[in-house]
Amino acid sequence: MVICMFGIEKMDIFYKHIRFLSFLVVSIFCQVPILFGQDINTDSLLLKALNEKDPRIALEQAKLGVQVAPEYLDFHLLLGRLYQMSGEIDSARYYLNYVIDNNSAYVEAFSYLSDMEVQQGDLPLALSYINDAIAYHPEEQSLYMKKMAILQLQEKLNEEQRFIESALAKFPNNSEFRQRLYLLETRNNSDRIGVNYSFTKFDRDGVGPWHLTGLQYIRERSWGTLIGRINYADRQSFGESISSGVQYELDSYVFTGRNGYTYLSGAYSNSIVFPKVRLGLTYFHNYTNGWESELGVRYVEMGGRNFRSGLLGIGKYIGSFWINGRSFIQNESSNYYPAFTLTSRYYFNTRFDYIQAIAGYGTSPDERATLNQFESRVAMDSYRAGLGYFRLWNKHILTGTQFTYNHQELLPGLIQNEFELFFMLQFKF
Repeated sequence: MVICMFGIEKMDIFYKHIRFLSFLVVSIFCQVPILFGQDINTDSLLLKALNEKDPRIALEQAKLGVQVAPEYLDFHLLLGRLYQMSGEIDSARYYLNYVIDNNSAYVEAFSYLSDMEVQQGDLPLALSYINDAIAYHPEEQSLYMKKMAILQLQEKLNEEQRFIESALAKFPNNSEFRQRLYLLETRNNSDRIGVNYSFTKFDRDGVGPWHLTGLQYIRERSWGTLIGRINYADRQSFGESISSGVQYELDSYVFTGRNGYTYLSGAYSNSIVFPKVRLGLTYFHNYTNGWESELGVRYVEMGGRNFRSGLLGIGKYIGSFWINGRSFIQNESSNYYPAFTLTSRYYFNTRFDYIQAIAGYGTSPDERATLNQFESRVAMDSYRAGLGYFRLWNKHILTGTQFTYNHQELLPGLIQNEFELFFMLQFKF
């Protein structure tokens, strides 16, 4: 046993000497080209360092590359990146700044430095690196995205909005710029007062027209938006009013984080031409690449009946387009009724300037013009389509008009065609 153990120990010592000699030989061969002035294939060395999974070995290979070819800035860039990843910030700053000082064409060096300073909490320095990068590379869209992200972290909303407006002029198809600008514009301090009017005509004798008029005041602040409305409806038959009434409504959009906001709505009326009570709650969340989602509930009480609705929606900014799909599942007792709406907008300049197209199936509690017959329509088939145009004039006057056609089932086998014209006029101050 002792002999065996002794033999094993001698073998271990032997293998240790072999490993040491191997390391020494490799080291000598690595240094030979340097000592004798011969060239190393720097491209192969760089590629090997970039693909090396062990950061310690990659660091040694990058150092060797700097020693062999000090003018080859890719090695300095790689060293800066490796030091950044290992937390050696001062060394990372040295090598990345060395790259920029010798050749400003390296966009990655600016990006790495900016990201590193964001991680270190020095947002002004991070912003200065990105500003320099944009000055050298005005066509590099990713740099504008990084600047937008830094301005968000600094919570410089006005500066961020001005920057995104200029960036959109250069990159009009950037969906994230468009999405973010929409949110920022709603945070501006502004007030609006306006009126809207809907005229609905039917293809059946003795039915209609219906008139719906609304007076509204909209107050936008950095925390969100508050909207107060007074609506008046007049339902006619053969040119005579058969019922009319007033509804009082209060809506609010409240920002609940950098990428989310919540919609709250309540309305009351003691007239048969409106629901007695209407309540709504929706949470909206914005994601990267122009995506957004909404999840909400609705409650409608009218004619002694109660309806509860669940809402699920998803939207996407694609360049200057915004596309949104919404689905409602409405419930009364054990009955469920679906409704779907697809909305598409093409924006020109601000969030107030767009062409809108809609298509849908079913009756939802968010349709104002026909909400007075919600309890009788919700279980029936309906197909609708609409087209509208909205515009901001001279930064103060907002106008909008929309035409909507609805193919409505009233009873099995009884169909009614409806034609609605909507007009809006608001003054922004």
